[in-house]
Parts: sequence; structure tokens; C-alpha cells
Amino acid sequence: MKRESSFDFEEFEKEAIERLKKGAPLSGQGGIFTPLIKRILEASLEGELDSHLEHDVVSNRRNGSIGKTLKTSLGAVDLQTPRDRNSSFEPQIVKKRQRVLNEELDEKIISLYGLGLSYSDIRKHLHEMYGLETSEATLTSVTDKVIEDVKEWQNRMLESVYPVVWMDAVHFKVKEEGRIVSKAVYCIIGVNRDGLKDILGMYLGHSEGASFWLGVLSDLRSRGIEDIFIACIDNLKGFAEAIEASFPQADVQLCIVHQVRNTMRFVPFKESRAVVKDMKQIYQAPNSEASKSALDAFCSKWESKYPYSTKSWTSNWERLSNFYKYPPEIRKLIYTTNVIENFNGRLRKVTKTKRVFSSDMALMKLLFLIQKQFVEDNWQTPMFGWNTIQSQLSIIFDERFTR
Repeated sequence: MKRESSFDFEEFEKEAIERLKKGAPLSGQGGIFTPLIKRILEASLEGELDSHLEHDVVSNRRNGSIGKTLKTSLGAVDLQTPRDRNSSFEPQIVKKRQRVLNEELDEKIISLYGLGLSYSDIRKHLHEMYGLETSEATLTSVTDKVIEDVKEWQNRMLESVYPVVWMDAVHFKVKEEGRIVSKAVYCIIGVNRDGLKDILGMYLGHSEGASFWLGVLSDLRSRGIEDIFIACIDNLKGFAEAIEASFPQADVQLCIVHQVRNTMRFVPFKESRAVVKDMKQIYQAPNSEASKSALDAFCSKWESKYPYSTKSWTSNWERLSNFYKYPPEIRKLIYTTNVIENFNGRLRKVTKTKRVFSSDMALMKLLFLIQKQFVEDNWQTPMFGWNTIQSQLSIIFDERFTR
């Protein structure tokens, strides 16, 4: 026999009005809508059990109920879930072992975590907004749902051709075996043939060097990349050699801005303006020949005073001057790593309140959420001026562009 629903909307309406007069909140702890959610859910569960028992009236029957606390966006609800004697009842409105009404709350927690809030800040927010008491362990279990997304994202297939990629590193503090160590996360951004940018990968580096970079580039190849035209990088140890070994046809362009910064490390402040003025003649020259002449003049003037500064230019000249092979529109795109510096700036901004991460995965969970939001917010349309750049690339690289 079906049980009659005990929910009375007229009764609820009268009760709600009286509580509103007394200043009761609509949601959260002690909210007006909290008992409404409770009554609707319990009535729905009873109806589900009635339907289930109709198909097994001989050997099965009701067997009381079991209580649990269900977290909802309107507050915590103490729910009585009906049971059957054979334990064959599988409720669908609120499933067994389900502690959250729907994914809304989990998504809210993950969203707050992705904004860089600490667990204590999230707990405070949930208590103020929804009247929910949550533990750090609960929040960890919710954010751990992102781990599968992280792994799927790290292993997703990529396009076969990326005309330009930018690569750089950003550093974070992570706990490891009882110690706090500094770890570098190497980020790789690519622009595809349609001018759309994407984060191709973020790799947690335990050591620098050619072997590490070969591993990174091998991973990119295994995920589908067959060709890179231009790779824009800082002069990280072993990186250029690894790129040239993995993608022999790629031009490696060292970041001019990083080169200028590295040069100025050896120059005292009193002569910095003069040195910068002469360096500008090198990378602002109209063509390769004029640039090489400016470099010779720079070295002739400053080599005796600052040999390390001039040597860094001459020893890296081939990779510093690659951008002169291309038209001005492409030069502007590749002579610095500003594209990736902008992204790294977002990573630093969001993570600045987290001085130390508890583990590698805790770090990668947050970085994954940041990059996901960053791409959605900023990179849904082609790069500015891409039509012109695309035409130039298709002429310069011909069959490589259309493969």
C-alpha cells in the first residue's frame, strides 16, 4: 500500500510567513527553505520505495529508515531515507552514500579552490553562505575529483602542427619527504594554424637539463605533435639542444627580453642607460645585417668592461637573431616570451597566498584549474592580426603548414 505524502504546501506557506516576520533567513542554517527541501526529498524517497515494492510485494516490505545529513546549496538537511527488508531498494533522488544533493556544491568548492582560496577560507565561505560545517578532509576529497581531469588533460591528444610555441618555467614551494623544496613547473603554450592559443602541457621538473627536456618533447610527440616551426624560449639549460634534436626543422628563438635582463646583471646602475641604449640598436635594427653590425659595435665598446655581457650575446647570436628571418608581424610575435609570461603572471597571482603546497598533486590540481579558466577567459578567438600572420606562415613553410 502506498503511503500518503505528509507534505502540506499550505502549512509550509503559513509557517514560512510567520518565520519571515521574525526575520528568519531564506537559506543557510535555520533557513526557511531548508525544511521544504527536507520534506520534498523525503516524500520523493517514499514514493520511490512505494514504486519499488510494487514489483516485489511477496518477499519484501518496508524496514524503517536511516538518517544522514545531506549538504545542499540551501543548507544542511537531516534526511530520513526509507529502507526495505531485502536491501534491494536503490534510491535515485538521493543515492546511497550520497552526501551532496547535486554537483552544485562540489563545483562551488572546486571553483573557490581554483581561485586560490585556502581550505580554511572555503570552509568559512560555505559556513557563511550555506550554514555548512565542512572539514579539510572533506574539501580535499572534493578537490581530489579534479585529479582524474588533470590526468586526462595531461594525456589528451594534440594537433599535428603548431607554428609557434612558447616555453618557460615558474617556481613553487612544495613539501617533499618532510622538507620544503623549490620546484619548477615548465609551461608550454602553442598557437595552432587557426591562431588559437592553448596550454599544451605543464611539467613538474625535478631537474633541468637536456634529458628532462627530451622527455617533455617526447611526450608532446607521443600526443600527436609532428612539427613545430618556431620555438620561443628563455635560454634554459639544454632546452634548445633538446628541441633541435626532437624537431630538427624548428627554429629556436631565444627571448630578447630575457637576454637584455641577463646582460644587465653584470652592468652597474651608473652605466645601465648607456648599455641599454646600445643594446636596442641590436634588436631594433631593420634587418639581420644591420643587427649584426650593431652587435659588433656593442662588443667593441663594452667587451673590455663587461666581457660576460658581450659574450652572452655572441655565443647565443644564432638563436637570438632567428627572428630576423621573418616579416615584422611574425617578428613581433616571437622575439619575446611575453605570451607565456602573461600566463605565468596569472599563476603567480592566484597562488600567491599559498606559500607551500602539501604535495606535487596539490600543486598540479590548482594549476590545472587556473589554466582551464585562463584559456576559457582569454583564448577563445584567434590572435590579433592572425590572418596576415597565417598567410605569411603558409608561404614560408609551404607544405609543412598544410600537412
